[in-house]
Amino acid sequence: MSQGLSWIGVGGVPPDDDPRAYVWERRLHWVMIGIALLSIPGFYLEELASTRPARILGEAIEIFILLAFTFELAWMLRITRHRAQYLSRNWLDVVVIAFTLASVVGFETQWVTLIRLTRVAIVGLLLMRAVAASRQVFRRGGLPYMLVFGFAALLLSGFGFYWLEPTVQSYGEGLWLAFVTGATIGYGDFVPTTVAARFFAVFIVLVGVATMSMLTANIAALLVGEDEARLRAEMQQDIRQMREALAGMIDAEERTVVRELHRDIRELRGEIARLREEVRRARGPGA
Repeated sequence: MSQGLSWIGVGGVPPDDDPRAYVWERRLHWVMIGIALLSIPGFYLEELASTRPARILGEAIEIFILLAFTFELAWMLRITRHRAQYLSRNWLDVVVIAFTLASVVGFETQWVTLIRLTRVAIVGLLLMRAVAASRQVFRRGGLPYMLVFGFAALLLSGFGFYWLEPTVQSYGEGLWLAFVTGATIGYGDFVPTTVAARFFAVFIVLVGVATMSMLTANIAALLVGEDEARLRAEMQQDIRQMREALAGMIDAEERTVVRELHRDIRELRGEIARLREEVRRARGPGA
């Protein structure tokens, strides 16, 4: 991960660290993203489910998230050479662990409102961790990944509304409600009426706005990138032509210098021969 993401607590392994740390960071990358995304169904099962088994499953998911993030942080601290720097660059993991531990401990306490706010905060932190860790999807060139992500999110959102909203009678209606919610169209033919569906709609709006913005940015970057590639190709061709012309000029100049040098050497040799002849004459026949 990059230095620029340290301020939001997902800076990754520090520079010049143990090579094993970078290997394990890549190995755990997508695993931890998947675990972070489990916070959404865990929150719904724990807070909004009407049956005890569903709430128990939500609590189990929360405990699993706590154990997974604790193991990841402990393991990375074990193999990194710069533990203090790693903690400062990845403080979000520490906050997630602390908040999740507080939520787990507060299962049966009387601080119900505080615990619910804590769980909402956990979901937000985990989603921030997942999005930041998947930042390569949102860069230029990530348009195919964005399309796949948007399509998958739409399908899952349709199922979510079909499950949470009683006025939705089919998966198709849930899919339509997910689309108009994520696109912030809001025709009004279907609206979330329950607390669970409204919570879910908040997530869908955020995901929809982010996805549409990034799709637009990727398409614009793609169009601009084509112009940049064309200009870059033209510049490279001009540079090659300039190099060839310069090489030709250098070769011509070298040939001229070599010819002049050969002429000077011949003249010098002739002058030396004349001087030798004059010296021999000056010494006389018996010299």
